[in-house]
Amino acid sequence: MDEFMKAAIEEAEKGLQEGGIPIGSVIVHDGRIIGRGHNRRVQTGSVVLHGEMDALENAGRRPAAVYRECTLYTTLSPCSMCTGAILLYGIPRVVIGENRTFMGEEDLLRSRGVTVEVLQDPTCIDLMSHFIKASPKLWNEDIGV
Repeated sequence: MDEFMKAAIEEAEKGLQEGGIPIGSVIVHDGRIIGRGHNRRVQTGSVVLHGEMDALENAGRRPAAVYRECTLYTTLSPCSMCTGAILLYGIPRVVIGENRTFMGEEDLLRSRGVTVEVLQDPTCIDLMSHFIKASPKLWNEDIGV
């Protein structure tokens, strides 16, 4: 497994251990992680802290050119909000752990020139499958259902 997806999975597991939703993300520039995060909506009462948003927040303010050279790794297909942030900051490549439990806005990303790679990683699938089965109400809240 790729070291960066492994780091995103570690973030997802951290979120689950904290009582939250197991989605993690890291942002990589020049072969190193510049931002990492996990879904913290439950933990902080936030309406926007999905894994990708938390990773962006933790990467911090940087020149636009930096984000245009990054790869974002996420354990789950990005929702509309996270897709918008990826497009806003011009991140050119997204590596997704899985999209079987939730299909986000991958087509929109591709239509805007973003390279999208989906791994169908068994660990990512298991994390979300078990979570959705155990906490359907919380999951539906997270995706706006």
